[in-house]
Amino acid sequence: MSSTESFAKQLLQAEKDRVGTAALTDQSASFTTEDAYAVQLEVIKQKLAQGQTIVGKKIGLTSLAMQKLLGVDEPDYGHLLDGMVVENGSELSYQRVMQPKVEAEVAFVLKKNLKGPHVTPLDVIQATDYVLPSLEIVDSRVKDWKIKLPDTIADNASSSHYVLGGKPVAIDQVDLALAGMVLIKNGEIINTGVGAAALGNPINCVAWLANKLSEFDITLKAGEVILSGALSAAVEAKPGDVFTAKIAHLGEVSVRFSS
Repeated sequence: MSSTESFAKQLLQAEKDRVGTAALTDQSASFTTEDAYAVQLEVIKQKLAQGQTIVGKKIGLTSLAMQKLLGVDEPDYGHLLDGMVVENGSELSYQRVMQPKVEAEVAFVLKKNLKGPHVTPLDVIQATDYVLPSLEIVDSRVKDWKIKLPDTIADNASSSHYVLGGKPVAIDQVDLALAGMVLIKNGEIINTGVGAAALGNPINCVAWLANKLSEFDITLKAGEVILSGALSAAVEAKPGDVFTAKIAHLGEVSVRFSS
């Protein structure tokens, strides 16, 4: 078994058992971001073999604060699978997560394929069917979130579940850079943010993703959902917590964690 297959197996087992594994960077001092993307693709390959389907992508580390925290100068990405979808306003069982946190983001739904390496923000606008408010539930299969960049990349960019809300809004009907966001936990405002927090504009994040994926010969496809990156810091979730995000001109989205 190769190291890629071994690490993928560890992450899949950690998710199944709901017991965090040791950071991969602690297990291999030479573990690079390139190695990490290979592990991520192997994990996704295994999940596809189990019958899941890719429905989109997520972008992580879009804020300068998070990039500085992990000592990197660009975002990362992960895959969205059909098993990650949670209906707006519904419950997510805490038995399906390990150490979850919640982020508010702008979601893009594409109507045309996007293939790098020369995708521009205008290309993204022309390829977008509509945008929505979303909640991403991030999680880590690494014990206590003790991660470095390659750890989160290998772990499918620390993705877990996501919720889409609001009503579809045409992308030319809203200035996403100026769109304000409020994240509410159990009835209290806990975070605020603005679209510009994500690489200056969530549109820029999608352009980055399309160009990054060209390195792996991957195309963003019509119909896919793209989570463009958190507009504020992730907030820890416990059983019973209710989260609602409101994004100006896009509406709101909510989820409750049951025990």
